[in-house]
Amino acid sequence: MNTFDLIKQRYSPIIFSNKGIKENLLFPLFEAARWAPSAYNEQPWRFIYCPKTENIKYEKLFNCLVDANMEWAKTAPALMLVLARKNFSHNEKPNPFYRYDTGMAVMSFIMAAMEHKIYVHQMGGFSSEMARDSFNISDDYDVISVAAIGYRGDTAVLTEELKKRANTPRLRKDISQILLT
Repeated sequence: MNTFDLIKQRYSPIIFSNKGIKENLLFPLFEAARWAPSAYNEQPWRFIYCPKTENIKYEKLFNCLVDANMEWAKTAPALMLVLARKNFSHNEKPNPFYRYDTGMAVMSFIMAAMEHKIYVHQMGGFSSEMARDSFNISDDYDVISVAAIGYRGDTAVLTEELKKRANTPRLRKDISQILLT
């Protein structure tokens, strides 16, 4: 499958199977993130990976989610906290690109995951302060997002409201709306 097909198939599921992700499949995902481009090759991204098999760690991150995300994310076999260092390491000056660069690393992670039929659903609905406290994250880092990671599950087990959301076709703006001339 080519890269464009993977991009088109990328999807943020709201139901995951209970199948865990094998450790040997995780390395290529983080390796893909590691090779993402970044300003001054800073690589500001950091990840805290929390599989359900590490119950205490998983629960700490799960408890940071807002209720609406808890409702569906509970099926994910893993959660991941995405962080980014705010300053350049070579001079400690603010890095205005750290969020952009981290987004590229996460997209690289997602594309590598898609090659293995592993799906990632990123969330902004969480308490960054609670995550910061739970994982002792210094002020040098910005808490960016939480991602649910796993294999797609069966939407038949969802509530009617979530089932409708899960089965709504994905839409994208027309190219003329995003390509400004």
